[in-house]
Amino acid sequence: MTDLTALSYTSDHEWISFDGDIATVGITDYAAEKLGDVVFVDLPDAGSSVGGATVVGEIESTKSVGELYAPLSGEVVEANQDVVDDPSLINSDPFGAGWLIKLRVDAASAEGLLDRDAYLALTGGEA
Repeated sequence: MTDLTALSYTSDHEWISFDGDIATVGITDYAAEKLGDVVFVDLPDAGSSVGGATVVGEIESTKSVGELYAPLSGEVVEANQDVVDDPSLINSDPFGAGWLIKLRVDAASAEGLLDRDAYLALTGGEA
């Protein structure tokens, strides 16, 4: 089980886990629940440069289509092909097998991210 208090969050309902200069990004269980059953995922290619707060992909569900934002600027070092092949992983394991991309970032760029308590306040405690 992922320690949700060790993650950082965005107001766009993404979570970020840091391991040195690699940031693993996914969407929260709150976002996955609001989306409904995810049926399609489009992710950026490895080697792509992304800017913070820019659209880098798409998540389509039975209810709607949502945009995936890069929470930080950096280089995509890996996109989760398992999620592209089986989008339901986002619903079944959003904090584990349902991760989306890994970015090489400058850890100092993490300023402004939310901690777990701030994210819970944002969602009204529903996350």
